Amino acid sequence: MDGQDSEDPKQSTSDMTAFVQNLLQQMQSSRIDELESSINDLRTEMGVEGSPSPSNAPGSKPEDPKSPVDTA
Repeated sequence: MDGQDSEDPKQSTSDMTAFVQNLLQQMQSSRIDELESSINDLRTEMGVEGSPSPSNAPGSKPEDPKSPVDTA
């Protein structure tokens, strides 16, 4: 039994590490899918289905609203 114990903790740790990494990847993938779905739902509600991203939407540049177009 002593010989088996010396090998078993290493295998057990390796198995647990692989299991946890796999579980975290699945959870992360699932969460990303949920967030993507939520974002698409919100964009649909806002009526910007065809917009590639909020930063490219018309009127999304609030900085320098008073900047003149042509002063020369």
